[in-house]
Amino acid sequence: MKTLYIVRHAKSSWESPDLDDLKRPIIENGIKKTNKIIDYLINEKVKVDLIVSSHALRAIETACLIADALKYAKSDIIINNNIYDSDEEGMLNEVYALPNDKENVMLIGHNPTFTQFANFFLVKKIDFLPTSAVISISFETDQWEKIESCICKVNFVAFPKRIK
Repeated sequence: MKTLYIVRHAKSSWESPDLDDLKRPIIENGIKKTNKIIDYLINEKVKVDLIVSSHALRAIETACLIADALKYAKSDIIINNNIYDSDEEGMLNEVYALPNDKENVMLIGHNPTFTQFANFFLVKKIDFLPTSAVISISFETDQWEKIESCICKVNFVAFPKRIK
């Protein structure tokens, strides 16, 4: 069984419009919403074997917040430059390449790609994956490269605004 956690980065700053998009940090409201998601993940007893993040600062900062809370070493976060500019097919290829000894993997990245990627597996489609949101999907396989052709189950769709 493989479980994938698809996480959109926390809300980021637009305070400096001249700042390179890759260097935009998360803001206090983004941290607050991510902490709500973290509480939810802890309540759901989420454990991850691997966290893979886009190389954008806001994604890395989100990954670090979640890693700390889930007792996953920040030094073990994999920074993947392909996530930032990827599309749905590119994300599938990234997942296919995951090591099969990792059962529970968290991907942290961006829209619109992460909405499209999640909808590839969701029967009940979402219009938009908000910042800090996470979707958990399990796949009845022992190989990441087979997730597209196996039975999958949505464990949860958690949006910060829906968590009390």
